[in-house]
Amino acid sequence: MTNPLRLPLTGYRILSAEQYGAGPYGTMFLAQLGAEVIKIEPPKQGDTARAVGPHFLREGESLYFQSFNLNKKSVTLDLTAPTGQAVFRRLAQNAHAVANNMRGDLPDKLGLTYAALAEINPAIVCAHLSAYGRDNDRAKWPGYDYLMQAEAGFLALTGEPEGPPVRFGLSMVDFMTGTMMTIGLLAALIEAARTGTGRDVDVDLLSAAVHQTSYPAVWYMNEGDVTPRAPRSAHPSVTPSQMFRTADGWIFVMAQLPKFWAILTGKIDRPDLASDPRFATPADRLANRETLTTVLDAVFQQQSTAHWLGVLQGHMPVSAVNPLDAALDNPFLRETGMLDTVAHPDRPELRVLANPIRLDGERLPNRAGPLLGADTASVLVEAGYSVAEIADLKASGVI
Repeated sequence: MTNPLRLPLTGYRILSAEQYGAGPYGTMFLAQLGAEVIKIEPPKQGDTARAVGPHFLREGESLYFQSFNLNKKSVTLDLTAPTGQAVFRRLAQNAHAVANNMRGDLPDKLGLTYAALAEINPAIVCAHLSAYGRDNDRAKWPGYDYLMQAEAGFLALTGEPEGPPVRFGLSMVDFMTGTMMTIGLLAALIEAARTGTGRDVDVDLLSAAVHQTSYPAVWYMNEGDVTPRAPRSAHPSVTPSQMFRTADGWIFVMAQLPKFWAILTGKIDRPDLASDPRFATPADRLANRETLTTVLDAVFQQQSTAHWLGVLQGHMPVSAVNPLDAALDNPFLRETGMLDTVAHPDRPELRVLANPIRLDGERLPNRAGPLLGADTASVLVEAGYSVAEIADLKASGVI
């Protein structure tokens, strides 16, 4: 019998006043890596994600919520009430970190900052994820992923050149910002373990979105080069690296390096393209991208996507352009363990995604996201509250 997987964050306790997607996505990584993540939710309605449709396990328990809250505990607590604040501070005494993804002006008001908690727990780390930051004129502004994609230039970089700006199909700014928050939180935890002193860690959606503009940003800031949209979702400066039509769909081909261009022309039985002066160098191919696209479309449209994958896969970077159902029904995901099943009270075999991180070659263990308030009583008992005190808190609406 094999030993259970050692999870590196076992023994760490994280309180998280979180909702919706960005913050919960980040703290789910902590929970899957072994931390005890205690999700602080408003009594009665809980995290707004619980009510996001269209698919539900029960009333107020959505599949959307499960996407971001595996492995966590749920405690209902009214942080706006003085009594709720007292409960929170007692829990924070024995926590390693507090995370939140509230509007920028709220952490100070709700006592979620290092300044508010250092006196009771000098080593505590307080991680804040907001839309625009906590220290500027936009601190009170609400904000969401799609707005950040718009303001940071993502929409202008995405889509066909002649079409309207297009957002990502997924809330990637949320997910990246949540991941960045966990990186900052973990770094601060390492320091706190070494020094005994915690701190605030801040990340905001707009800063994260702007940071992801990466090399186009550096090109513009240094050369005044504004990266345009390219047809067929193509790479801005390398070709062929784009979608091509096949007999029954689309294929994405990436001849990013000269060796892959040579492989491509050989595998599709068009060695004449390699010697064609219009396509001789990367610069030539870029200058004649439209012509090259027409030529390669004519080749790829002679056979199906599956045929061309059989010819090219394993020899050069290439992929089918899958719809979501085909992407998730991909047998390779089952082979690599990226699809998992957890037990939920309403669905004994709830299908979820595995964490992409592996430890010693093994995927991280998953369990279903908690029902609202499922762990309130046990967490408060552990914090020293009596059954009678817990009943009083419940009767008053604080939990």
